[in-house]
Amino acid sequence: MGKSAVLFVNTYKKNATEAAEKIKKELENRGVDITVFSFEKKPSKPPVKKWDIAFSLGGDGTVLYTARNLAPLGVPILPVNLGTLGFIAEVDMDDWLSVFQKWEKGEIIVSRRCMLEISVERDSEIIMKTSCLNDAVISYTGIAKLIRLDVVLESIINNESSQTALGSYRCDALIIATPTGSTAYSMAAGGPILDPEMEAVILNPVCPFTLANRPFVLTSRQTIKVTVAEGQRTDVLLTIDGQDPFTLKCTDKLIIKQAPDPVLLLFAGKSAYYSALRNKLFWSGGVHA
Repeated sequence: MGKSAVLFVNTYKKNATEAAEKIKKELENRGVDITVFSFEKKPSKPPVKKWDIAFSLGGDGTVLYTARNLAPLGVPILPVNLGTLGFIAEVDMDDWLSVFQKWEKGEIIVSRRCMLEISVERDSEIIMKTSCLNDAVISYTGIAKLIRLDVVLESIINNESSQTALGSYRCDALIIATPTGSTAYSMAAGGPILDPEMEAVILNPVCPFTLANRPFVLTSRQTIKVTVAEGQRTDVLLTIDGQDPFTLKCTDKLIIKQAPDPVLLLFAGKSAYYSALRNKLFWSGGVHA
């Protein structure tokens, strides 16, 4: 039986349609059964099935959207960069075929990236559940005001739950980021850069009222529980991967833990990742990207 592939095509990106046609034609010539899902800006619900491989054509945002839909199915994603920075989408259009051929031969490195599962509990009922590859951000929606969030860590030791209160955060926003997301909003807010294949979580308050509230790296084996404190002076918003917003109410509780399924990304290896960091962040010895 021949292989199957899906193309997630962000037509908002310049030349995306042309790139999709080129890849589609090449793959069909190789006997691959192709499904194309095209969207511009706000995507609709994509078709979902167990393809052999997926192509993400766009920028990092397109990879994030593709990952949230396909990670539970274990479909490896080849991220073709049609954007600018491309921290996650690191395969250029000129290189996609060679990466695909290595995947066919079983010679490609598959990067297993930790994802987070986020649930919102309101009045003892789960009203929303989703996942993210980059980050979940809790922030205000109106004019600049501090939000107040109570944070508790829950660990399971010998099948028994143990909870530790980290305290109350007063800040402009709270970022809960994965290692993959460490080079996104969290980095801009002064957070650390983590190796993308680590199993860890960054808890990073933006402009905290108390300077002692610093970025915190936690093991992803713990569950983070964040409660929206009562008496907020502004509306509070949860944003997933910078794309999916959800309005929170006072006393809502967010439950954040490692998702059961990692996303599988096809990439050129660790050296390529660190070279991309050096070049894109203009570190010593870097070349302007």
